[in-house]
Amino acid sequence: MALHEHVHALTPSRRPLRIIRANARAYLGLNAIAYGLFLVGFGVGLFFPHLNQEQVNRLNEDGTTELVRSLINEPWLFALVILGVNTLKMGAATIVLPSMIVPFLGIPLLAYWAFTTGITLVPASDIGWVALIPHSLTLVIEVQAYVLFMLGAYVLGRHWVWPRSVGAANRREGYVSGLRQLGWLSLAAFGLLVVGAVYEAFSLRYFVHPLAQWLL
Repeated sequence: MALHEHVHALTPSRRPLRIIRANARAYLGLNAIAYGLFLVGFGVGLFFPHLNQEQVNRLNEDGTTELVRSLINEPWLFALVILGVNTLKMGAATIVLPSMIVPFLGIPLLAYWAFTTGITLVPASDIGWVALIPHSLTLVIEVQAYVLFMLGAYVLGRHWVWPRSVGAANRREGYVSGLRQLGWLSLAAFGLLVVGAVYEAFSLRYFVHPLAQWLL
């Protein structure tokens, strides 16, 4: 039985895990790319503060900073906005849709995002370093969701470009099979993004100020 048939036979709750296990090396490699490039970007931002300031200025100019300030006291609404941005802008527009048009394209696009986000998130003040403590968990959760989207892009590309390697008769069949697995991984990623959005909104609203009073 071909790999995609095995996956199709699994219960819904186990399908993403089965896909991850079947592509374990790619999954580990994508984790290394996403988290590694974020850390590299963070280091670059530390050593070259002007690059960090350029990214901060960009967020100020496009209204992102003001939007965060206006929503931070409404955590449920803030969480909904975060979820919308992370799902539609990052998951769909940056990773999934490009990879459905050009094989694997979402992977380098997310890699670039990870690097520039690392530069952007270098704190410029003591309160910024304090905020980074709870926000670190947000990063772990949300980047992991993006890794799942990237794994879906990888699986789709592999099935599409090399269909016979996964037991598909042709590229059309391979594309459909890869798209199905991308869908299951996207559902798992969305679940992580829901958790990450709620945690991010409530941690910024309720954790940072008490933590700053304790540490500073």
